[in-house]
Amino acid sequence: MSAVAATGRRRRLAPTERFVVMLALPVFAVIIFFVVLPMLQTAIQSAGGDGAADNYASFLSGGSQRALIASVGISLGTVALCAVVGTALGVLLTRFDFPGRRILQVLAVLPLALPPLIGAASFTLLYNETGIFPRALHALLGVDPGAVAVSGVSGVMLVHVLTMYPFFYLSVTAGLAGLDTSLEEAAANLGAPRWKVWTTVVLPMLTPALVAGALLTFMTSMASFTAPQLYNVQTLTMQIVSTRTGGNYSLAAAQATVLAVVSVGFLFLMRWYQGRQTYRSLSKGIQRTRTRTTGWVSGLAAVGSTLISLILIAPVAAILLLSFSKNRSWTTEILPSRYTIENYVSIFTDPESLFPINVSLQMAFYATIVAVIIGGTAAWVISRWPLRRGKGLLDAMVMLPWALPGTVIGVNLVTAFAEPTWSNLGLVLVGSLLILPVAYFVRYVPLVFRETGASIDTLDPAVDEAAQSLGASPIRSLLTVVMPLVWKGVLAGAMLAFIDGVGEYVASVVVYPAGYAPMSVEIYNRLYSADLGSAAAYGSLQILLIFVVLLIANLIEHKPKTAKDDSIMTPAVTP
Repeated sequence: MSAVAATGRRRRLAPTERFVVMLALPVFAVIIFFVVLPMLQTAIQSAGGDGAADNYASFLSGGSQRALIASVGISLGTVALCAVVGTALGVLLTRFDFPGRRILQVLAVLPLALPPLIGAASFTLLYNETGIFPRALHALLGVDPGAVAVSGVSGVMLVHVLTMYPFFYLSVTAGLAGLDTSLEEAAANLGAPRWKVWTTVVLPMLTPALVAGALLTFMTSMASFTAPQLYNVQTLTMQIVSTRTGGNYSLAAAQATVLAVVSVGFLFLMRWYQGRQTYRSLSKGIQRTRTRTTGWVSGLAAVGSTLISLILIAPVAAILLLSFSKNRSWTTEILPSRYTIENYVSIFTDPESLFPINVSLQMAFYATIVAVIIGGTAAWVISRWPLRRGKGLLDAMVMLPWALPGTVIGVNLVTAFAEPTWSNLGLVLVGSLLILPVAYFVRYVPLVFRETGASIDTLDPAVDEAAQSLGASPIRSLLTVVMPLVWKGVLAGAMLAFIDGVGEYVASVVVYPAGYAPMSVEIYNRLYSADLGSAAAYGSLQILLIFVVLLIANLIEHKPKTAKDDSIMTPAVTP
């Protein structure tokens, strides 16, 4: 009887497991307060107006259903193409050694620096019927510009692939950096050819990184607005904005709810696929020095990497070119015929023109700090979650903001924090500058969470367990053992969050307080007033700032290892 009773009792949690649960409480309290509760208002609002039945019936019978199919199809195609481009570029720039590789590593991430509006305009300058490439082909080869110009769904796919492949690139490079080459060497010593080593050893170990890239790419594509707007493709995000503009907030809420359900469904599908096997290195924290390929193969990799990078950074070059062109002087020529520096002089000589840059930098920085703390901690908590239930729910809770367009997130925050209520604990953010970093944090905490989680998933829990068995507290083990091993994933997520925060437009235009326009809103104002040169100058400055951030991060990542670094690792792996 006593034995049966004992087995019927719940298992008592070990001290480390209790620490995980206790750490989860404040972290997910913040996520519930700023993410879940405002988003629940969207679902509740979808039952308003004519009622939930009529709203969702209208969704299924109208253009929203076709828009949903278009969104899903474009997003799946974007994931497939970005996986090929991002993974190939990550392998070329990680496993091959050639002159200029470090510069190309930075250039490969530059598309993330494209501001949404000015970035969309750059694709028009390059690839539409009157763009640089169609005009150049017509002048050189007599090709009809309309035959090579991109439009419609192909235009949306082009914008998506050339701006979203860094999600795969950063995840794959971080995953490759964390792999122990002894696994590959062991397979090669057993007679496996190189292609089989990659398909049976390397790619399976990169599954967490590929899943992270697929999730971020799919959700970003589902929530994309500027590219469909540019090429007039009716996706679900276009429908949501159109419905909200028309005043039917209940139907728009239903559309947003369906968008969230589809994206979260993809999240659980990817988590199921990843959870079928365990993808962890057994190296216990020691990574052997990786020998990069040299010789003629490296030369081919250099040529291929350079060509790919040139194609991928062409939109950035178009922005730089436009920033030095004289306003309204570029009409029918392949390239601008008149150049000037007045666009930059007008920004730097006017303190009011510099103010939006200051707002964007500070708000993105504050949001990134909070996102690193909350997102990074949430990733570790979920990876070490000791209970049988709740892990999937916590995962979906953090990733849910990525499933919604920035417009919906902005409106939710405005609705939730417009006036003091019991649900917001009396906190009013509307009209306050604090609403900007809160909006950025909500939008981009999934980036830090997913990139950090991909690195943690390749780390054997025995690493921090060994440190605790030697007397280290759980918090000390987390800070001194786990973090030094996964910091590259944290850095990748922080970079993505800061870069996207500096260029955030869709949520910013909804929530920013009067007199505190961030850089993206100022770019829109300049574009709206046909001041394309100064708008491109703002975009170029934004790209330069982000380039500096990427360069610093790259230098930190490749700094020489010191004896102190080795001494930090040793206690975690010494029996």
